[in-house]
Amino acid sequence: MHRDVAHPWSVEALAGVAGMSRSAFALRFKELVGAPPLEYLTRWRMYKVGCELRGGTASVADAAALVGYESVGALNRAFQRVHGVTPAAFRRAVAAGEPAPRRAARSA
Repeated sequence: MHRDVAHPWSVEALAGVAGMSRSAFALRFKELVGAPPLEYLTRWRMYKVGCELRGGTASVADAAALVGYESVGALNRAFQRVHGVTPAAFRRAVAAGEPAPRRAARSA
């Protein structure tokens, strides 16, 4: 998933790459990483989008395509869910020299 972040990954596809059943893969992944595979993938994609937005040259649409989102709206919703702000607000904060906005950590 790290090498091809834009691929339309599913738990089944990831398990196939790992040579495991879906359930065994999902359980082992969560044990090792601390999050279910698709939640981790979403966070990884939003991290990559944040890196693109920090660079200042990619549009939000370009960043969405880079990580496999077909619409800016879908990316906006996912990014806001993970970071607590829209990609545009994130970019503005970074451009203004402010620390990148972060969503407060969830308690376990």
